[in-house]
This record gives sequence, C-alpha cells and structure tokens, in this order.
Amino acid sequence: MAEPRAKRPKITRGEDDYMPGSITEIELHNFMTFDKLKCIPGSRLNLVIGPNGSGKSSLVCAIALGLGGEPQLLGRATSVGAYVKRGETSAHIKITLRGNTREENIIIMRKIDARNKSEWLYNGKVVPKKEVTEIIQRFNIQVNNLTQFLPQDRVCEFAKLTPVQLLEETEKAVGDPQLPIQHRELIEISKKVKRIEQAVEKNGETLNQMKALNAEQEKDVERVRQRDELLAKAETMKKKLPWLKYDMKKSEYMEAKEKEKDSKKKLDDAARILNDLQEPIEKKRKEKAIWESRNKQVGKLINGNASKRRELLEKEDRLGVQVQGKYKQMEDSRREEESRQQEILRGKEDLAAAERELENLPPSALPTDELKRLGYQIVELGGSANAKRAQKSEKDKHLSEKKASLHACLHKLKEMESASSKLLLALKNTGAHKIFEAYNWMKEHRHEFNKEVYGPVLLEVNVSDRRHAAYLEGHVAHYVWKSFITQDSRDRDLLVRNLKSFDVPVLNYVGNGSRQEPFHISEEMSALGIYSRLDQVFDAPTAVKEVLIGQFGLDRSYIGSQQTDQKADLVSKLGILDFWTPENHYRCSVSRYGGHVSSSVEPVDRSKLFLCGLDTGEIERLKSNKIELEESVATLQESVRLLQIEQSQIEDEEAKLHKRREEIQKNITNEKRRRRDLEKRIEQRKVKLANMEKADDVDTTMAKLKEHVAKLNIERFHSVLELKVLLVEAVSFKQSFIEQHMVGIEFDAQIREMEVNIKQHEKSALQATLQLDESKKEVEVCRQQLSAAKNHAESIAMITSELQRAFLEMPTTIEDLEAAIEETASQANSILLLNHNILKEYEDRQHKIEAMATKLEEDKAELMRCIAEVDNLKETWLPTLRNLVAQINETFSWNFQEMAVAGEVSLDEHDMDFDQFGILIKVKFRQAGQLQVLSAHHQSGGERSVSTILYLVSLQDLTNCPFRVVDEINQGMDPINERKMFQQLVRAASQPNTPQCFLLTPKLLPDLEYSEACTLLNIMTGPWIEQPAEVWSSGDCWGNVMGLVGKSQC
Repeated sequence: MAEPRAKRPKITRGEDDYMPGSITEIELHNFMTFDKLKCIPGSRLNLVIGPNGSGKSSLVCAIALGLGGEPQLLGRATSVGAYVKRGETSAHIKITLRGNTREENIIIMRKIDARNKSEWLYNGKVVPKKEVTEIIQRFNIQVNNLTQFLPQDRVCEFAKLTPVQLLEETEKAVGDPQLPIQHRELIEISKKVKRIEQAVEKNGETLNQMKALNAEQEKDVERVRQRDELLAKAETMKKKLPWLKYDMKKSEYMEAKEKEKDSKKKLDDAARILNDLQEPIEKKRKEKAIWESRNKQVGKLINGNASKRRELLEKEDRLGVQVQGKYKQMEDSRREEESRQQEILRGKEDLAAAERELENLPPSALPTDELKRLGYQIVELGGSANAKRAQKSEKDKHLSEKKASLHACLHKLKEMESASSKLLLALKNTGAHKIFEAYNWMKEHRHEFNKEVYGPVLLEVNVSDRRHAAYLEGHVAHYVWKSFITQDSRDRDLLVRNLKSFDVPVLNYVGNGSRQEPFHISEEMSALGIYSRLDQVFDAPTAVKEVLIGQFGLDRSYIGSQQTDQKADLVSKLGILDFWTPENHYRCSVSRYGGHVSSSVEPVDRSKLFLCGLDTGEIERLKSNKIELEESVATLQESVRLLQIEQSQIEDEEAKLHKRREEIQKNITNEKRRRRDLEKRIEQRKVKLANMEKADDVDTTMAKLKEHVAKLNIERFHSVLELKVLLVEAVSFKQSFIEQHMVGIEFDAQIREMEVNIKQHEKSALQATLQLDESKKEVEVCRQQLSAAKNHAESIAMITSELQRAFLEMPTTIEDLEAAIEETASQANSILLLNHNILKEYEDRQHKIEAMATKLEEDKAELMRCIAEVDNLKETWLPTLRNLVAQINETFSWNFQEMAVAGEVSLDEHDMDFDQFGILIKVKFRQAGQLQVLSAHHQSGGERSVSTILYLVSLQDLTNCPFRVVDEINQGMDPINERKMFQQLVRAASQPNTPQCFLLTPKLLPDLEYSEACTLLNIMTGPWIEQPAEVWSSGDCWGNVMGLVGKSQC
C-alpha cells in the first residue's frame, strides 16, 4: 500500500530533536501518589508504562496543573489541595520546557498546599499566573483542548463531542491559528446578518401597512382639519372676550380715580378752615401754661415748707422720747443697785457651799487588781474565739469547695440530660412520635426491673467524630435507634406490655458469648487508607454494643480515607466487602456460582440523629458523684453550725467581761469628772463675785443722766421757735397759690367757648376724610379688578400684531362677541367624527413612517456591508478549512486502510449557518457494513478508542502545538487493533513535523516494533524502589539493579 504523501514542513527542530515548547523534564514532590519523581521524556513518542495505581495518571495531572490548567478539566477532584499527597501539607510541580534554542530552558514551578493555595515561579522567580499563562500561550499549549490533551477520566468526553465541538477543538489544535478566530467572527457576523434580515423584512411589512392605513384616512383627516379651523377661530374669539372685559374695568377704574380727586379737594378745604380756627385756641393755651408753671413753683415752695415743718416736729418728738428714756433709766439704776447687793450676798453663800462640798468628797482609789483579772480573762476568751473562727473558716472554705463541685456536677448533668432531650427530639422528628413518653415511663419504673435496661439505643451510644456518626447511622437500621434493650426475659415482657402503645421495639440481650472479629489493620489496609473499623469508633454499654455488632456486622465494616475512595477497586481484594469513605459507602457481594464480585456505591448522608455525643457512663458517674457531694455538704454544714454555736457562747462570755470592765472604768471617770466640775464651779463663782463688787457708784450715774436731760430740753425749745417761723411763711405761699389758680380757671372758660365753635368744622372735615377713604377703597378695588382682568386676559392670550389685526375684524361688544363665538362653535360641532383622535393618529403614524423608512435604509446598507464582510472572511476561511480537513481525511483514511478497515473525515457545511459547521468522523470495522458516524450508538468502546487515537494520529503532522498527551486510550481494544494502532503511532512519531507525544498505558503487547523515536518511561512504586531507582538513573544495567533489589529484600 502506498505511503501517504508528506505534508509540508512546519516546524524546525533543533539539534537535540526537541521542538520549542516540548517538555524536557518533569519533577514532582509530594504530589498525589509520589513522594518525589524526576522524569526526562524523549522528544518524540513517550510510552509511559506502569501497573494500575502506580501513578501514571498522576503524571498527566501534574502536566495539566503545572501548565496553568484548572482541576475541573481533569475530571477528578475540584480543588487543587486534593492533589497534595495524603499526610502532607504542601507539594510542588516543576516542568522544564525547551525554549527557542537548545540552551534556553523555561522552568515553570507551581507550589500548592492542602488549603488550595497556589504559587507560581518562572525560572526561580515568583510571578503571577497571568505571566505563566502568556508563556504557555506563546507555545500554543492548550491543556483544555481534548485533541491535544486527553486525560484518562475525559476519554469518554472526546467520543461525546458533537461535530461542531470537534471542529472547534481541531481548529484550535491544528492548522492556521487564525482559523478559530475567523470562525468565531463568521458565526457572530452571520447571526447579525440573520437579525438584520429579519428586521428589514419585518420593518418593510410594517411600513407598507402604515402607508396604506394613512391613505385610507386622508378624507377623514381633511374634515377633522376643517373642524379644527372653526374651533381655532372660536378660540381666537374667546381670547378677545377677556380683553373687552379688561377695557370695561379700565373705564370703571378711571371714574373711581376722578371721585377720589374730588374728595381730596374737599378734605383740603376743611383742613384749611380748621387751621384758621385753631390758632387763637393755641395762643390761650400757651398763656395758661405760663400761669400753670408759676403756680407749680409756688406749690413746690409750699411743699418744701411743709417738709421742714415735719422734720422739726419729728425732731421734737424724738427729743421728748429721749428725755423720757433718761428718766426711766434713772429709775432702773436705783432698782439694779438693790438687786446687785442681793446677788452679792447669794454669791458668797453659794461659794461657801461649793467649798464645803469639795472638802466632803471622799478620795478616789483605782481597783487595779480587779481590772488586771478581767483583762486576763478577756484575752483568754479572745484566743478561744479566734481558734473557733479559724476552724469555722477552714470548714467554710471546704464547704464552698464542695458546693462549687456540686454545682459543677449538677450543671454538667443538666447539660448531659439536655443532650438526651435533643437526641429524643431527633428520634421524634424521624417518626418515633411517643419516644418521650416511653423514655419517661422507663425512668419512672426502673426500680421494677430485675436487671439494667438500656434505651433508647441512640442515648446509649457515644460517637466522638461526626463523620463516624454518619457512617454508624447509615449502617444500622433506623428502628434500632428507638429500641429498648433488656437483659432478662421477664423485663422484656414487662416492657412489651407497657410500651406497646408507644410503638417502640424491645430487644432482649441474652449474652451468648459470640466472639467478634479481632480488630487489626494490616499494612495492606493502611496503604489503601483504611484506618479503623465501625465497631471501634463508638462507646456503649456492653449489651448495647453486642446487639449492634451481632445484628449489623459492625466488626466487618471498615473505615477509610479519600485515598481509599481513589483505590476502591483494590479494597475488595483484601477480603473487605463493606467499607466507608468520607464520600461513599461501598458494599461488595460475592456470587455463589462464579465467585464474581459485584459492588454498589452509595453517597454518605449527613447524620440526622447524632446531634451531639452522649456518654451514658459519664451520666451515671455524675449522678453518683452528686450523691457523695450532697452528703459531704450536709456533714460540713452541721460542723459549721456547731462551731458557730460554740463561738457565739465564747463571744457572749467575752462581751460580759468587757461590759464589767467598762462599768468600773466608767465609775472612776465619773468621780474624777465630778471633782473637776466642783473645782471649776468654785473658781467661776469667785470671779463673778469679784466682778459684782467692782460695779460703778449709783450717785455718779444719776448725776450724769440729769445733766443729759437738761441738754435735750434746750434743743426742744429751739425747734419750737423754728416751727413758728415756718408756719407764717406757709400762710403767705397758700394765698399766692390760690390767686394764680383762679387765673387758670378763667383761661379754661375762654378755651372751652372757642372749642365749641370749632366742633362743627371738625365734623365737616371728618365727613370729608371718610369720603376720601371710601374713594380710595373704591379705587383700590377697581385697580385690583383691572389687574386681575389684565392678568386673566394675558393668561388667555398676549396681544401681538397678528392677534390685534384679528381682533379688529371681530365684534366690539361683549354681547356680540359671545354670540359670534356660539355660532362658530355650532358650525364646528355640526361636523360629525367617528374617531376624534384620527388626526393625531395620522400625524404620529406619518412620523413613524418617516423614521422607519430612514431606519430601513440604514439596515439595508448595514446588511449589504455584513454580507460583503461574510463573503470576504468566508473566501479566506472556508478554503483553508476545506484543505485542512482534506489533509486530515487523507491521513485518517490511509491509517484506517492500514488496519484493514475504512474511515473518512469530512467537513459538514451549512451555507451561512457557520455555527452548524462541523467535522464528521465516519468509520466501519466490517467489510459488509456501511460508513457510520462515530458515536456510542454505532460503535463499541474499543472501536471508538481506535477511531479516537487514529484521529489524533492524523493530526500529528498538522498540529502547531509542541506536545500531545493521551492517557490509556488503548483500554478496551483487542490485541490486533492495539498492535496496528501502536504501529501507526510509531510511524507518525517518525515524521519530521510530529510533536512530542505522551501515551500512557498499563501494558504493551509483546513483540511490538519500536523505532528510535520511541522512549519508554517505566513507573514503578513500592517500599524498596528508591535505591534501585537511583542505580537505574546512574546508568547501571538491569542485572545490577535486580541484584540490589534482592539484597534489600533479604
């Protein structure tokens, strides 16, 4: 068979045979299954071989994540932290890419940790992810393109690609880089063309409909316009009506102004006459004021004279009072002298009596012995009381500690009982509606049972880990959690009879001594992540635990980690048929006939019953501790009470002694105070007696008082003489005042006669004033009405030259104008209209027609421009794409012929529907069959794998990417197709334009043909692999490596 024609060279390889962007080295640390790994791939086909679980797919994950990929594209974990090896906190991926020259190496490192944090390094320098992404895009590395990067967990996705998706992926992976960009532009522009075509068609139809409708309504519109003209004429007439009313108000205003002018003239004449009559009256008033001023001066003199006379009278009265006081003082002096002599006599007698009392006081002696005896007794009793206080304080301290412990115990017991209530409520919410009644009945009748009764089982089980609680709840049947467990058949019968109405099961534990499986985790289990067994993760009374293990096989259900989830297929090989992981519950069963193992996987549900852990043993211990503490508290309280009584008795005796000593000291103090008081009183009486004997002589005092009285009488005589002179002067002032007052009365009479005459003229002036005010009010009212009329008229219409000319043609009176308005309105109303809004609709529609016509022309121009742009792009894109698909088809068909089957690749074109363009892969694996589109409905899994790998091989020499990764694509192929497929890969790898390729497989067929373009990368893991790996890396032969392994095992 002829060789396929060679494609044109696209990429120049370096001397080291690597293309720019190829992977030259991969280094991993704590990544997935690897502690550390260093891999140097070849420049062409790299066959990564290793048994299942050895870490081949881990290498694929490292390439994807290390070159900017997200975890979601791998189809495994969704967070980057899940790729850190179990038990480690961080990991790193280091990938070396070949630069544009052999000496240029591009080293990209990604550090990740279990908290989903990432750090990027470029040639050892920390950089943002954006910079790394730009470097990867420069080499056209697309880890999210299934034609370039096909991990194991996404192989099925490639087969599910629609023709449209396959075309998109192919455009991005091979051919001209502008192809996908042009394709996207064509899709967008074609969608825009369709939208514009629909808009042009729709708008054209709408425009024609609106034009036809306007043509039908033109006659009705003309009638509307005639009616509007008549109504407009009537409205113009109505505009003149307020101006006619304004002219009428203006004439009324001018008449009022004339009346106001006449009233003002009359008022001025009356005011002039009043002024002439007022002048003589004012003259008389001024003369009267002069006389009144003089009269006031005389009045002031009279008042001054009266004031002086009052002062002289007051002075004389004051002097008389002083004379009488002196006479009284002389009489008092005589009586005081007699009283002083009597007091001197009494003072001498009191002094003698006090001296005799002081002499008769007995001498004071202190009872020293008795005071010392009382002091000793008080000190002794004080010491006893302090000792009792110390004992009581110690007891109080111990009592406080016991009370605190009792309080803590009660608080913790209450919390535990509260947790029990929460668990009972959880049971009630899940169907056990009368569980509270059943539990309370069991507690109230606990004394009637022969042996310990447990229940509900949920309260007896204590699980410390919530994940384990979810496992246990999912494994044990729900009815068991509300069950009660007895250890005696009579107790069981009693419970069944009384709890039957509460709908709770009763189980009887007979203690048959059945032995459970011994708990042991082997190294194989640990390697798969298994770390415990379901019967080891909870605490419960023996009877409860035995029932759960016996009925539900908890000793045969194991617990694993996320690592166990990833290696679930290997767990059943250890004989474990039931195990739990954080995400799933695995159940395996072995066929009785063929021994085949079938498995079922269920997701782990969150625990609904175990809201919190409940330790029943802890509750019993707390209750026992509570009783002991209560007894201790009672004993200590009694001891404190007895010590308090003894202390009180001692303190009472001590108080009595204190009181006796205080009484003695008080008596001694009273005697001393009495003696001091007597001595002080004697001294005071001696001083007082001396002062009384030193008093002035009575005769001398009387002479002084008589001399003072004589002086006061002389002053009284002089005051009487001055009073006489003032009385004469007062009479003269009174006479002058009366004469001037009479003159003032004469002036008042003359003024009153003149005012009577002027009253008549004031009435006339007042009437003129009132008339002027009325005229002003009338003018103001007319002015306001005129202003209001003008404002109203201006609000209706402002006078313009055009409007003024129109007004000249209208009637000049209000009556004629109103009649003309009514006649014009009648003519307008005589024109009948079925649709009053027809004119507005016509004009609005006409505006829409103009706007739509403009928009239609613009859309047509834009449509022509877009069609031209589509044609230009299509002329560039479609021939290139057809040529690319033809080249792929040529290689694909040739590769299928090599495998004795048939296949073709074609471009599915859809005219202007560029989003429907696609690539169809048609294959047939039997001579009698027809070519069928590749799908899960027509081909088996192995056939789809062959078709997929051959399609990828067909892209090898067309691709512009530096490397391609395919993970376990040969799984499901029969040996014949697998051998042919391998030959195709080797042949493709030998082509000059072939990029670097990684093929991951757990096995290779024997006797395959290899070329220099093939590089084998064996992945081996195990506890003794580190030393052989170092020897192998140093270049030693396989025999030396095997010998080293033998020694390690020995």
